[in-house]
Amino acid sequence: MRLLSKSKLIAFRQCPRRLWLEVHRPQLRADSSRTQAAFRVGNEVGRVARQLYDPEGTGELVDLDVLGFNPALDRTRALLGAARPIFEAGFAARGAVAFADVLLPAPLTEASSWHLIEVKSSASLKDTHRDDAAIQAWIARGAQLDLASVRVAHIDTRFVYPGAGDYRGLLREHDLTAEVAARTNEVATWVEDAHRVADLPAAPERATGPHCHSPHECGFLEHCRSLEPQAEHPVAWLPRVTRRALREFLAGSGARDLREVPDELLTEEQRRVKHCTLTGSVHFDRAATTLALATQPSPARFLDFETTQFAVPVWPGTRPHQQIPFQFSLQVLSQDGSLAESAFLDLSGADPRGAFAEALLASCGSGGAIFVYNAAFEAGRIRELAALLPQHAAPLQALALRLVDLLPIVQAHYYHPAQQGSWSIKKVLAAVLPELAHATLDGVKDGAAAAGAYQEATAPTTSPERRAQIEAELRAYCRRDTEALARLWSFLRGA
Repeated sequence: MRLLSKSKLIAFRQCPRRLWLEVHRPQLRADSSRTQAAFRVGNEVGRVARQLYDPEGTGELVDLDVLGFNPALDRTRALLGAARPIFEAGFAARGAVAFADVLLPAPLTEASSWHLIEVKSSASLKDTHRDDAAIQAWIARGAQLDLASVRVAHIDTRFVYPGAGDYRGLLREHDLTAEVAARTNEVATWVEDAHRVADLPAAPERATGPHCHSPHECGFLEHCRSLEPQAEHPVAWLPRVTRRALREFLAGSGARDLREVPDELLTEEQRRVKHCTLTGSVHFDRAATTLALATQPSPARFLDFETTQFAVPVWPGTRPHQQIPFQFSLQVLSQDGSLAESAFLDLSGADPRGAFAEALLASCGSGGAIFVYNAAFEAGRIRELAALLPQHAAPLQALALRLVDLLPIVQAHYYHPAQQGSWSIKKVLAAVLPELAHATLDGVKDGAAAAGAYQEATAPTTSPERRAQIEAELRAYCRRDTEALARLWSFLRGA
């Protein structure tokens, strides 16, 4: 009988078609850089969890990659005879298999009993975690494991790292023992239905939709989209679908093309997107953009930050998932049209925030507008630096007030059909200045990749050659953003 892993059962909960593809066509899966980064984060959180749940180091990790499948199950059975922690313990029963993140012996019990803990890198308990724990417990009990409790532990974002490798308090636990016990029959039905789907000769039909992104981004999304009839003007290009009437129409009508959506259900912005898309025309109120930018004196400055975040903090005083700025590019556009860049990038592995703030203040000077795209992001980071560095608080707060956001100006007065309903800087650049599109860069092409590249570059195991390559890619990526902002500003002014 085929054994379905817990991850495949979770995939089934998300979409039966995804399960079938995971079983029969795994080569079609294309995980995004964001998904791959999530895997790396999960591994790091798992490493720290082993330290927290086994501070004396008496436990054992059942390494599936080293042992192989059946030996890992055998090793788990052997370890259950000893009262010490087990990590990644494997169980197979009832047509399913799972590996528990943490098993701790329950003290003061007559029989051999265990606490099962699933460790998650997210900042809260989610419904999919409850499903995960219910499946894990169902399989473990099917393998005759006596469970004293079943818990889920996730990152507590209130935790502040004190340093010296002390991560006590990083994880917050939720006891789901009673809940998972009450879901026994429910899980049995999932497993039975999942096997029925896995045994089908072809993938079950299901159209792509919101479920492709929740609770996890599906790596088969592009494959499934490629098999569907493609709407010439997809309704997915409508921005900010918040009105109830429009949501209900899209859900109930099966409309796939913008031509099928009545104008009376749309906002002014949505009607503009629909009109430009259907006619192939560009909306550009040049007079309005020129007026909006006319009050800013020269020289014009353009700023972009790159940040990273660690689920497991690495510097004292930082919190899990806190945005840490490690790089900026500042371009100054002179009257003659030339650009001069000031840049900062710290790949030493030390906390970059102090040096970042000092370099930023030195580069930006004491006056004049600084143009950004989505000012809330840079302003938020600057104010966090001001709170961290009281000696620089006043000039940093003043700097945050100098930011001028190009996003609302573009959003109000410009739209190109190639934006496909988005005003992200990458979509706007691809439409207005395709030669500066991020797709033309080597290596780092987006913010998620930049954050991952930073963490790779600062890892002690990274070679000097690879670190130098990453540095070049990060500098090129951040520079591209500020060069593009300068060119976009000129375009909006009609220069």
